[in-house]
Amino acid sequence: MTHSRRRMTLAAVASVATLALPLWSPAALAQGAPLKLGVGMFQPDREKNDATYRPLAQHLAARLGRPVELRTVDSWEGLAKSLANGETDIGLMGPWGYVLANHFSDAQVVSTILYQGKPEYFAMIVTHPDSGLNSVQDLTGPKGKGRTFAFGDKGSTSGYLIPLHFFMQQGIDPEKHFSRVLYTKHQAIQTQVTAGQLDAGADYNRNRTAMIDAGLIRAERSKIIWQSDPLPNDAVAVSAALFKDKPFVKRLQDALLEVGPLLKAQPQLLPANYTGFVNTDNGFYKPIRDAGLATGKLTPRQ
Repeated sequence: MTHSRRRMTLAAVASVATLALPLWSPAALAQGAPLKLGVGMFQPDREKNDATYRPLAQHLAARLGRPVELRTVDSWEGLAKSLANGETDIGLMGPWGYVLANHFSDAQVVSTILYQGKPEYFAMIVTHPDSGLNSVQDLTGPKGKGRTFAFGDKGSTSGYLIPLHFFMQQGIDPEKHFSRVLYTKHQAIQTQVTAGQLDAGADYNRNRTAMIDAGLIRAERSKIIWQSDPLPNDAVAVSAALFKDKPFVKRLQDALLEVGPLLKAQPQLLPANYTGFVNTDNGFYKPIRDAGLATGKLTPRQ
């Protein structure tokens, strides 16, 4: 791979803030070099994120016979970058983050996480009932011009790439169509939209449902006006170098497949509603790659 292929030519790549958590005993050090497991910021803060995914890291360390360092990374772009530059060996990352890592550094997906037994989810656009926006056509038409809109961070699949692709298909440049465009976290989008502080924003079905179930927002204040086609769930990807070790990849996939059946006895292995992993390959993420190419966020490989 050339040096230019390794470089992440991303606009506004966020700083990569990581926290290494050693998960091994001195005896385990002899089993091999530590594996660096990078996890995106799925939880509201790093401390909770670390606590949530530490049991999975410990499970992998036991099954792979290797020490594992858990690293929480602040943004999807940051996690993609860390997988590309060698700071991360294995990443649990959003679909767009994975496609970026694959495109720029040949990282390879080996597994996809399941949510309530399914490997797919949906992007959506939400508004609040007092906005006067009753359909996505209202949002993209004259009634929506001059409104406020929020995307997720620019490494987000459902919060940025897919809704941006939708707007472009409608001939809409969000920066020109809306009076103000924000880039923020999914929970903040729902909170501000339901409070009437934003006219509309991008989110995904799992986040909206979880916030309603947790009492963080009221369902009647979050109105869905657009939903995408099914999108592949978060990916477990390995670096290009690690992917060449086929016996290791098989052991990793087997360790991840064990998680689902173990959840009955060890529910802490995954967050609520996540039910295991399924083996997948790069082709499963083609819809995300196609959207990246269509929006110009990816350029065709030479």
